[in-house]
Amino acid sequence: MKSAVETLEPTKVKLTVEVDYDELKPSIDHAYKHIAEQVNIPGFRKGKVPPRIIDQRVGWGAVVEHAVNESLGRFYGQAAAEEKLRPLGQPEVDVTEVPVKAGEGSLKFTAEVEVRPQIELPDLDTIDIEVESAEITESDVAERLDALRERFGTLVGVDRPAADGDYVVVDLKAVIGDEEVDSVSGISYQIGSGNMLDGLDEALTGLSADETTTFTAPLAGGDHAGEEATVTVTATSVKQRDLPEADDDFAQLASEFDTLEELKADLREQVASIKKSNQAVAARDTLLEKLLAAVEIPVPSGAVEAEVHRHLEGEGRLEDDEHRAEVTVDATAALKNQILLDTLAEKLSVKVGQGELVDYLVQASRQYGMEPQQFISTLDQGGQIPAMVGEVARSKALAVALRQIEVKDGAGSVVDLSEFIGTDEDDTAAEAFEDAVAEGDEA
Repeated sequence: MKSAVETLEPTKVKLTVEVDYDELKPSIDHAYKHIAEQVNIPGFRKGKVPPRIIDQRVGWGAVVEHAVNESLGRFYGQAAAEEKLRPLGQPEVDVTEVPVKAGEGSLKFTAEVEVRPQIELPDLDTIDIEVESAEITESDVAERLDALRERFGTLVGVDRPAADGDYVVVDLKAVIGDEEVDSVSGISYQIGSGNMLDGLDEALTGLSADETTTFTAPLAGGDHAGEEATVTVTATSVKQRDLPEADDDFAQLASEFDTLEELKADLREQVASIKKSNQAVAARDTLLEKLLAAVEIPVPSGAVEAEVHRHLEGEGRLEDDEHRAEVTVDATAALKNQILLDTLAEKLSVKVGQGELVDYLVQASRQYGMEPQQFISTLDQGGQIPAMVGEVARSKALAVALRQIEVKDGAGSVVDLSEFIGTDEDDTAAEAFEDAVAEGDEA
């Protein structure tokens, strides 16, 4: 098989492939066999019709068409691999020549396809990353303790105007013009949470029980989502959350510890763990931002359009132009990230071990509420396992890259992230273990 590549655009190539008759012959033989099992020809049993009779009765064209349809994808994939192409979508294939008869001629076709562009990443040792300090203060512990006390607090009615943090039971009515478009009653809302209507916090602040006020706001949902409405709100009751005293009795109530000091020590460890984790997340996000800022990444428009169409079709919103624009922005950013991280993974020779893949799939199965084996089987049947390997490789690429960068906090101290990003020695040991397991399986 011969192949050649012509670059049409930074993200699109034309692959020209020529397959000689000998390479196509197994598919032609299979085509004869398949057709022989399908046709009824007097004097011959099904499956026993000779090729020359098929050529006479059915025609060489049907044979070669069957052979080409069966083998085209395989030859395309082989040629793309030999040319080291990284397709980002389905190719547009044009068959330009087929064998004229048995034993003569060749298969020729072209395939235009969008590919991952070539980008030049900066040297990792030129990148500086700074994260916040993981120093623990007493206020950090106090904030954690107050959050725990909140969980054990009790709501108590108060005879005063509502203030930030209070819980108010409200009745709401929304009107557009002369039409009442929505209403709810007896809803409990905490002032300051901001999870209902814009302007509701301001409207309720200073309102006492059984008082009513009116304000205007865009509706958050329903048939009139986004439309300005006049909202009437009545506070039927105002309550504050009373917190239990922070003492030994509370420690015994809220934890397995006997004293408040023991509980505080545990909360301090929790804060330390969270801050270290936050440092790792911040370092990862900062590295990605700096890499994206350092390179110009051309984005294949066809791949973006295909993803946008798939997304909108799934939501039943193909005609929503405003939403299409939003999804296009998100899809473009996601594809840029994918291109960059795939390039980074190749540059760092990142390998995904079986254990890493299984761990990722088990965690993903929980997000979908499925049993791990059922989830993995579903992915396998849909041919999605390679895509999952790609996801793991991209995530791991950032971790491996961070091992080569000295991450510091605001005080200039080096931050040890090995708990989260692992070490090269860990990867070497894992690969050796998996190789040994594979050899054991073969034995």
